[in-house]
Amino acid sequence: MKTAGASVFTLILLTLPFWLGNPYYLHVAIMAGIFGVLALSLNLLLGYTGQLSLGHTAFFGIGAYTSALLTLRLEWPVWPAMLGAVALAALAGWLIGRLALKLRGAYFVLVTISFAGVVSLVSVNWMELTNGPLGLPGVPAPALGPWSLRAKEAYYYLVLAAVALSYLVCARLVGSRIGRAFLALRENEPLAESVGVDVTHYLVLAAVVSAALAGGGGALYAHYTRFVSPEVFLFTYTVTMVIMVVAGGKGTLAGPLVGAVLFTALPEALRLATSWQWQMLAYGVLLLLLVFFLPRGIVPAVVVRAEAVRRARRAVK
Repeated sequence: MKTAGASVFTLILLTLPFWLGNPYYLHVAIMAGIFGVLALSLNLLLGYTGQLSLGHTAFFGIGAYTSALLTLRLEWPVWPAMLGAVALAALAGWLIGRLALKLRGAYFVLVTISFAGVVSLVSVNWMELTNGPLGLPGVPAPALGPWSLRAKEAYYYLVLAAVALSYLVCARLVGSRIGRAFLALRENEPLAESVGVDVTHYLVLAAVVSAALAGGGGALYAHYTRFVSPEVFLFTYTVTMVIMVVAGGKGTLAGPLVGAVLFTALPEALRLATSWQWQMLAYGVLLLLLVFFLPRGIVPAVVVRAEAVRRARRAVK
């Protein structure tokens, strides 16, 4: 049954551009995929190590600016530029991890916010490099040999492949000894340290992988919109990522993806249906209802419900 459901779901994803006729809807699907990569990256820190980062847009923006600058200023091909964006974001994650992960709680949150603020100020004020508030237009689209991925249909499959790769990386990491160390640190850090878990090593590793994935999401965003500006560092992006992870189900692999799809499509649906004031009211009410009725998130609630139904059927038999 699970295999059949997974096959149907995969078929839907692979054929989505063919039956989703409106280009706007396809744009929403692409943005949901990019946010899915970002939500998966934040989930490694928030969901598996218990560290809340409110500066995650820094890694997203670093990835976007790095890939844009490498292609525009140094005329790198797109694919090496995207890899360079992932590498530089991972390096930034390592630096902030070494500095900040010695702190816990509110202090760690403050350091991550401050880091994002510093990077944002650099993007605004370093005119010679980033063009300041004017941004960087004309970021080239990726290509595969003679085929350009500029069209939305083609770029959708690139984003889908990026989501699948990010999911596999997170799944392999979480399912390994490293993932068990992450969970041990989240549940009881002093106890984990007492049995030999290297706290700093594993937390820095989580920060590096998380930042690298976020940098990849930023590169995807830059080459999709073909324009990068300091707006990529907006705090609202971080808030959106946190909502996606928590509402979808932090500490699960599917939760961030469900949250990304829901909270990318929901604002667009509300925007089409109502005025801006009613949109924000409806959005807030839905969030409150979700937190009240599904405090652990959508995916954990669905799993618990499915398990209860399965047990009831076994009892009847």
